[in-house]
Amino acid sequence: MARGALVLLGSGETAPGMTKVHREVLSRIESPRAVNLDTAYGFQLNVPQMSEKLEEYFATSLHVSLATLHFASYAASTELDRALFKQQVRQANYVFAGPGSPTYALDQWAPLRFEEDLVDVLEHDGTLCFASAAALTLGAFTAPIYEVYKVGVEELRWRTGLDVLAAVGLRCAVIPHYDNAEGGNYDTTRCYLGEVRLAELERQLPNGVAILGVDEHTALIFDFTADKLTVSGRSNGYWRLKGESRVLANGTTISLDELRTLKVEREAPTSFETPSKVGPLELGRLAAGGGENAIAALAQLVQLAATGGEGRIDPAPLVDGILAARLSAREQGQYELADSLRDLVIEAGFEVQDGPQGTTWTRRTD
Repeated sequence: MARGALVLLGSGETAPGMTKVHREVLSRIESPRAVNLDTAYGFQLNVPQMSEKLEEYFATSLHVSLATLHFASYAASTELDRALFKQQVRQANYVFAGPGSPTYALDQWAPLRFEEDLVDVLEHDGTLCFASAAALTLGAFTAPIYEVYKVGVEELRWRTGLDVLAAVGLRCAVIPHYDNAEGGNYDTTRCYLGEVRLAELERQLPNGVAILGVDEHTALIFDFTADKLTVSGRSNGYWRLKGESRVLANGTTISLDELRTLKVEREAPTSFETPSKVGPLELGRLAAGGGENAIAALAQLVQLAATGGEGRIDPAPLVDGILAARLSAREQGQYELADSLRDLVIEAGFEVQDGPQGTTWTRRTD
């Protein structure tokens, strides 16, 4: 049975806001033997620069020496290369992996039976810290993010994951970037898949296999010795079964036993594919309800006001309301939220000016 710790980061592994999380996790290790796995980004042309950036972050911000273990290709490696890589991972007590492509990493790790090495680290009281792309590989199934979002595939389907979490009785698929909002007026939540695609993938999961979502700049810290999960960082985690979801709230701790037998409540519908499918009244209800869907609903309302179409509404009350919420957020020191609200208005086609007399806005004409 695993006795160590597993940390899943939704994104922002080297962002200033996550440094506190890294320090907390590393403080539990008396003499860190930390390694970085470059496999997930091993197909890129800037592998040395990526590794150097991670090593510098750990040295400067965390005062920990991070040694990169190079394993970019199973096919191009020798039997000795593979044996050395597996041995070096098992000798470490802190294993980090992060950005890149989850399916590329799986294609290199699966033939190694690499899940056995990762579980061995946990069984010897070590720590795994897997972020963004690498985090996707640890579940029973892995979503092909690049193939769906960037390239397109004929059939939306899961890949078999490393299933490391099964070692502690958790059968799930991990989805980082759960609250991503880069799409603005189209849905890039659920690690760029969008809610509609994730719901389709969810229907393909075998009975009893859940989805474990992790918001951006958020950490799920599994302490297997204490058999508990703590949510830290900026936002929340989520445990989904058959279309129903339980929020794992920021700052809370839950026993893993409870998670294994968790009863969930149905979450609100979250599809924002086209404005015509969700009208202004429904969007207003979602925006007023707060939570993870409020910002997306506000974005849809402002976009609808700016572009017209059925149900066109006057943008002035909406924009004024969003900017008032921004002012309140700034007064409370929630500067990241304030910036997000301002960016939302700008992306919807409005100019925002801050001045001595307050904030004003105009519609862009270009």
